[in-house]
Amino acid sequence: MTIETPARPYRFGVLSTARIAVEKVIPGIQRSRLARVTAIASRDGERAKAAAGRLGIETAYGSYEEMLADPEIDAIYNPLPNNLHVDWTIKAVEAGKAVLCEKPIGMNAADAERLRALPADAFVQEAFMVRFHPQWLRAREIVRSGDAGALRAINMFFSYFNVDPQNIRNSPETGGGALLDIGCYPITAARYFFEAEPVRVAGLIENHPVFGIDRLTSAILDFGDGRRADFTVSTEIVPYQRLNLFGLKKRIEIMIPANAPQAEETLIAVDDGSIHGGGSAVLETIPVSDQYAEQADAFARMARGEAPRQYGIENAIQGMKIIDAIFRSAQSGRFEAVV
Repeated sequence: MTIETPARPYRFGVLSTARIAVEKVIPGIQRSRLARVTAIASRDGERAKAAAGRLGIETAYGSYEEMLADPEIDAIYNPLPNNLHVDWTIKAVEAGKAVLCEKPIGMNAADAERLRALPADAFVQEAFMVRFHPQWLRAREIVRSGDAGALRAINMFFSYFNVDPQNIRNSPETGGGALLDIGCYPITAARYFFEAEPVRVAGLIENHPVFGIDRLTSAILDFGDGRRADFTVSTEIVPYQRLNLFGLKKRIEIMIPANAPQAEETLIAVDDGSIHGGGSAVLETIPVSDQYAEQADAFARMARGEAPRQYGIENAIQGMKIIDAIFRSAQSGRFEAVV
């Protein structure tokens, strides 16, 4: 669905022709109401030109530096490998751009904390598009209303199957592995729905014997006051994802919490436990939406000062601290404080 944009759309430039960019994020931004991708850069100029032609992008650059110097670009979307996120985010801010950086924001908290040296008015946001999908917003609305009772437990499973030795997700040097790549989603979900931060975590990790990345990771996040979240993520299990929120009175289930189909309806289920006595869950249909388009619109409004800024640098650093604590726990065999 194409919606008419303002006369002056918010203009994104994209660093690289990464798959997530060309297949998901750029098409989403092009569907948004307020934003457009007007430039794309690659170290291979021909690759940039080819992507620009396919995606209806006006300008293609043969280097990242050239694009950062373009005064007609308002913001940079950074989908580079994880080990390059912080470096190129800093360079983009120094070039006067706002930055939407693909998750995770960095390799670890120390890496991410380098962003604190940026000017106070720098706008950097981690690209968790799920936070803007109407299905997440609706689930949180139910939680906030109290209709489900106090939220006590959150559970998420997220997996895919990838044994390609050339894929960057299987390389420790580029920030591969299940926890950094997809474990950040259940961590984000827990923080989003509890609207709080965990005080301690426990992690259990199985590493790939050749690649060296974590291929099966489970964790418990303790939010205090009897609230906890647990999750399992894997790079080598049949693809699946599901998110459940358990309140004292009702359970809320998001069927496809992370990779919701673009520009399609989605479903959430709400049940009060009667399903186990022969009842059924109430299904809510969430209208057609593209979470990448919703993210672009929200980012544009925040960057332009039309809405309060959310999910900035400190939020992203906190997410990395939680990931670091899970890795520490897997080594120590005990709960680790999030510090």
